[in-house]
Amino acid sequence: MDRMQELVEILNKHCYNYYVLDNPTISDGEFDKLYDELVALEKETGVVLQNSPTKRVGGEPIKEFGTYVHKKRLYSLGKCQSLEEFSAWLDRVEKAIGYVPKLTTEYKFDGLTINLYYKGGKLEKASTRGNGIEGEDVTEQVKTIRTVPLAIDFDGEIEIQGEGIMRLSSLEQYNETADIPLKNARNAAAGAIRNLNPKVTASRKLDVVAYNIGYTKGIEFATQTDMFNFLKAQGFKVGDHFENQNSYNGVKEDIDKITEERDSLDFLIDGVVIKVDDLELREQIGYTEKFPKWAIAYKFKADEATTVLKDVIWQVSRTGKLNPLAILEPVDLAGVTVQRATLNNYDDILKKDIKIGSTVFIRRSNDVIPEITGIAEHNENSIDVVPPTICPACKSPVEKRGVFYYCTNEVDCAPQIVRTLTHFAKKSCMNIDGFSDKTAELLYNERGVKTPLDLYSLTEEDLEGLDSFKDKKISNLITAIDNSRHTTLARFIASLGIDNIGDKAAKTLADRFVTLENLYNVCYEKVMNIEDFGEIMAKTVEDYFGNKQNLEYLEKFRKILIFEKSDELLSQKLVGKTFVLTGTLDNYSRDEMKKIIESHGGKVTGSVSKKTSFVLAGADAGSKPQKAESLGVKIINEQEILKMIEE
Repeated sequence: MDRMQELVEILNKHCYNYYVLDNPTISDGEFDKLYDELVALEKETGVVLQNSPTKRVGGEPIKEFGTYVHKKRLYSLGKCQSLEEFSAWLDRVEKAIGYVPKLTTEYKFDGLTINLYYKGGKLEKASTRGNGIEGEDVTEQVKTIRTVPLAIDFDGEIEIQGEGIMRLSSLEQYNETADIPLKNARNAAAGAIRNLNPKVTASRKLDVVAYNIGYTKGIEFATQTDMFNFLKAQGFKVGDHFENQNSYNGVKEDIDKITEERDSLDFLIDGVVIKVDDLELREQIGYTEKFPKWAIAYKFKADEATTVLKDVIWQVSRTGKLNPLAILEPVDLAGVTVQRATLNNYDDILKKDIKIGSTVFIRRSNDVIPEITGIAEHNENSIDVVPPTICPACKSPVEKRGVFYYCTNEVDCAPQIVRTLTHFAKKSCMNIDGFSDKTAELLYNERGVKTPLDLYSLTEEDLEGLDSFKDKKISNLITAIDNSRHTTLARFIASLGIDNIGDKAAKTLADRFVTLENLYNVCYEKVMNIEDFGEIMAKTVEDYFGNKQNLEYLEKFRKILIFEKSDELLSQKLVGKTFVLTGTLDNYSRDEMKKIIESHGGKVTGSVSKKTSFVLAGADAGSKPQKAESLGVKIINEQEILKMIEE
């Protein structure tokens, strides 16, 4: 009982910070751990304390807002975090009605739930979910959100639920000029909607994505699919992913697909929502006290956590930029023990009010090194982060250029040279087998190798006498360097280490411009026309290839390298074209078709946008063809895309 009381007090404190103050001091994953422990204890003892958060749905309205009593209760969703747990849920559904019914799958948006009440075709009230029975009246705030229709073509009464979200691009744009940056998109949306000043809501350029209809008078729906089509027809913004499935395997395929798409989306999702489509069947299956038994949320592994910032060190990059690196108390994040995180730059440290000794939020996306997104709590021992005055490697003076600090020694700063050589030689660049950081350090310190071009002048005699270099190793390295002369344009562009141009962007440039000489005359406008190339990348490419010294350097390489056609690229017939694949194809799996498209220079993305060239639609294609039609994007079949390649 003591542990239960302790958990209730801890969780209620965090619920208050999260729901009422919009100022969480713990990550979702850590909250779920504590919550699950409490649920297990309640099941074991059969006791539920009076103030247990397991009795609640959401949080109570804060006093400054008026309240709105929902005409139909708003439930939260039960959750699962593995395919085994999802399978168990599906077994319970099948047991309740005797078979596996048609299911729907959609994004689980990570924002703030909004309930919209329309009467006589007009938006009368907008409220938060609150405790599920009543929420805060945020009508004036929500009216500033342009994706919420102020009037619809329906004269009865209806309550529509959606998620208030802030796009990641809008968050980034907002933080560029904000005095106090927003921690993350979820908090930004919640804080904007639950702000007494509607001007704050408007300034954050939010969206509301509609996904459900609760109370109705004057209209009835038979399925979730009917609701989705009604919402779309009435002008509501709906999710890009809405699919019908009728089996475990079909849902699993959707979960895998959404998991893969997740990091490419311009908004936060934290899972996949699976519902029984038929509303009559839902009534048969029923509800628990807190959530419906006919729906479940498949939650992704937590990609955010809190931990203590122990120190900040400054690392020298190959461009001489000093990058701040956070040293953290070890913490488990998405199944990985994390001890370090990026900090972007010193100005960002100041804007986020990051201090050594404080508890910080860290987020890990797409299996890359985590980033500190904000402060959870300061304490009495927290101290300011101090910017560097000298290079930690060569002790040369440091200067600030824009928001970054740079070592002023561009000739003999060892880490810059070593990292440049190692980057040039890595597998995805020039692929010099056996070349390591240690090799680069030896060649710089003992043989005066300062640029990648110097590698091609090395002989076996130059390597004799180097530590651990025996005859075979010497011969292997010289052979590997010589073999690297045969390369592709994409690999060579990647090896140059141009700011903001990674392996993927290098391949795109190679596919678009075909030869190195064509890049000599590249201009900002040409690069800006390439899919996924923004202003910063376009300017970087123009500046690099517009530099006379760089062109002289490249010409020396052009005389010793042999550029071959990429094995991955069979032709360039689909270069510049972007495809979205949906539904079940007749002759290929979607993965097979993706490889075919990419092998001819095309690009495959997960969601339809104005930049999409074609939507390749098979059977049971879901909502993406409709989205394509609304944007004027052409819909094609397998035969048409194969014809493009053959022609």
